[in-house]
Amino acid sequence: MEYHSLSEIPFFTECSKVVDETGSVLVELQVVPQKESVKVTAVISSKEEGHDIGVNDCAKAHRALIPRMVQLLHRSDDEIFMEVCSPGTERNIKNAAEFSLFTNRQIRVWDKNVSDWVPGKILSSDENQVTLECEEGGTKSVAYQDIAKAKFISL
Repeated sequence: MEYHSLSEIPFFTECSKVVDETGSVLVELQVVPQKESVKVTAVISSKEEGHDIGVNDCAKAHRALIPRMVQLLHRSDDEIFMEVCSPGTERNIKNAAEFSLFTNRQIRVWDKNVSDWVPGKILSSDENQVTLECEEGGTKSVAYQDIAKAKFISL
């Protein structure tokens, strides 16, 4: 798994501030130019541990993001097609930088060194590894280079 700083993603920093003001956290942002329009996909999560994202949260973020995207992309709101959604209960973590957004969340990582899933709660993460609180007690740090995939554990 690779680590790409969220600030390297085009428009992520600007949009993250807007989503933060709505009470949510921006997890993923994709901006795809098309012929005469731009498709924007934003994935948001709750700031509050244990709180799920609902339709109202997505609508609130959508209403806040549209004016900012109009400004950033120099397009009219008719030319921007935006989808805002939750990460879902079984999200595959795509970028190792996402681990920091999901501290205290139950996940499992496929550790290439043991060829098995390692479940646990995210305690911390940095640019090189994630540290999990293991179910059987203790902690385990797994380097991103050793993670084949990672996903949420549905509770």
